[in-house]
Amino acid sequence: MTELTSVSLKRGSVAIEDDDRVASAEEAKRQKVSECCPASGQDGLENSSLPSSEKVPGPPETAGQGKKTSEVPSEEEEEEDGLSEEGEEEEEVESFADMMKHGLSELDVGISKFVSSHQGFSGILKERYSDFVVHEIGRDGRISHLSDLSVPVDEEDPSEDVFTVLTAEEKQRLEELQLFKNKETSVAIEVIEDTKEKRTIIHQAIKSLFPGLETKTEDREGKKYIVAYHAAGRKALAKVRTAADPRKHSWPKSRGSYCHFVLYKENKDTMDAINLLSKYLRVKPNIFSYMGTKDKRAITVQEIAVLKITAQRLAHLNKCLMNFKLGNFSYQKNPLKLGELQGNHFTVVLRNITGTDNQVEQAMNSLKEIGFINYYGMQRFGTTAVPTYQVGRAILQNSWAEVMDLILKPRSGAEKGYLVKCREEWAKTKDPAAALRKLPVKRCVEGQLLRGLSKYGMKNIVSAFGIIPRNNRLMYIHSYQSYVWNNMVSKRIDEYGLKPVPGDLVLKGATATFIEEDDVNNYSIHDVVMPLPGFDVIYPKHKISEAYREMLTADNLDIDNMRHKIRDYSLSGAYRKIIIRPQNVSWEVVAYDDPKIPLFNTDVDNLEGKPPPVFASEGKYRALKMDFSLPPSTYATMAIREVLKMDTSIKNQTQLNTTWLR
Repeated sequence: MTELTSVSLKRGSVAIEDDDRVASAEEAKRQKVSECCPASGQDGLENSSLPSSEKVPGPPETAGQGKKTSEVPSEEEEEEDGLSEEGEEEEEVESFADMMKHGLSELDVGISKFVSSHQGFSGILKERYSDFVVHEIGRDGRISHLSDLSVPVDEEDPSEDVFTVLTAEEKQRLEELQLFKNKETSVAIEVIEDTKEKRTIIHQAIKSLFPGLETKTEDREGKKYIVAYHAAGRKALAKVRTAADPRKHSWPKSRGSYCHFVLYKENKDTMDAINLLSKYLRVKPNIFSYMGTKDKRAITVQEIAVLKITAQRLAHLNKCLMNFKLGNFSYQKNPLKLGELQGNHFTVVLRNITGTDNQVEQAMNSLKEIGFINYYGMQRFGTTAVPTYQVGRAILQNSWAEVMDLILKPRSGAEKGYLVKCREEWAKTKDPAAALRKLPVKRCVEGQLLRGLSKYGMKNIVSAFGIIPRNNRLMYIHSYQSYVWNNMVSKRIDEYGLKPVPGDLVLKGATATFIEEDDVNNYSIHDVVMPLPGFDVIYPKHKISEAYREMLTADNLDIDNMRHKIRDYSLSGAYRKIIIRPQNVSWEVVAYDDPKIPLFNTDVDNLEGKPPPVFASEGKYRALKMDFSLPPSTYATMAIREVLKMDTSIKNQTQLNTTWLR
């Protein structure tokens, strides 16, 4: 066991994990839409990242907690980039590095220990987003792969012609009719080359592509027209576009209600991807469900389910969208639920490594045999000078003026230009409406809070804060729990090392019990859990119990009363293993000359029949390619930290890497 020191932070280049500016030009070029897709979908194709400055994963996934089918927000609004223009590249790099000095380091959030004894080495993590690939491990323990783009044969499906029979102009008029965007009560489409088959295809195209519209055939001046109209006004449209009752009239009874498919995506997070799919399919995002959200700056493969959308329609999107592929379609009776997955399998490339073969061997064997400390990773705590755990602590303290101040006050660090202007306006005027006018994007946390303050007034901050979606609000208090847990685990390992001791906690089923003196030899460190603070957990029976109490007392919180006046903010607590041993660990060191070439094949490469890369015995650079599987709610970056023995925070990596960035 070794401690993180200032010396260990200065071992050369490690790339910023999630600096999307590096990839933005490449993504802009690649994300073009082919002519086969509706014009309406083109807006917002590249404005997909949630423009909140407080982006952090949701609550910890723990055994025994109920999971709801996932829902995703659907607003599509433009956002602008407040960072420097491309022409000022060198200045931008320096100013970004300078701004990130105000960010968090691992020590700030309690991440300070290692379990292995090998000497660390440097490497570049996520130099390309394709160097980080995540495959979901499903309920049945199988790793999800995109291996089949074919559509299940179904006699009930309409002809493929439904996707091409309507012109772009007709689709535009039909969409405006569907969404009540103009005063038209119907749209008439002339049937050219009139046959019964042609009319049937147009009827099918309108009903399947524009839910809520009905059709009829009319003769007008000797010509045949298909007339589209609303079956029963706005209420009917609202009904068919929700999860409760989409397109009941057109779904075969013998077919499962949910189409399950594998989604392969590049450089997009899960919610952004679903928002985009729902836009192209003209449905609400809440008819999609999934088992877990995946990284943005990565290639990820996961299972998605959607209610009453055919595989045929989904497969058609493969012709329209770049950086996405949908396949492995099947019809099932049930949706997916958050937390049902068994974990994720990672394929990670660390480029330009400096470690010797012997160092790499020691590091990877330690990861395989001992594992790593199951810290919550840096992305849980935000990237700006105001960590999310501070907001969470203020909520738990019932200090609502401080909650408002922490979210809205000016802050040091890298932020979008419009957020900086909004914060300055707030500091100057304390006028929520004036500050809100500075935001082109109203759905970020700051915009939602300002809208709430405009609606409820400055004396009712609780209600104003309540306008923010529940998951985003709970994110703050879960961040505080994670902050406490990280600090307590570091103390536990510092005090007792890597062996179970009397008074430690282990799980029997979902129930935590103490390890007794005469029982110690029946357990290993991999069995030991520690609690996230709450009203429904017990604490270890040794010094660390008092450390929990002291930490919460210092934060003006009562460890014996974690119930909050507002039920949503009452913390029940949970248990989390302190050491995780990855499964299916394998690795190889490869030589390469060109930093731009991929070092392994993706699922799409394999589908396209690309041969795997061939490596020379020697090259300018060396890379470590590693594969491993982790359970849900564990952080691959913490496993990689253990291998490299380096601080994974953007703050430290940026300060070490202005040259690499330039």
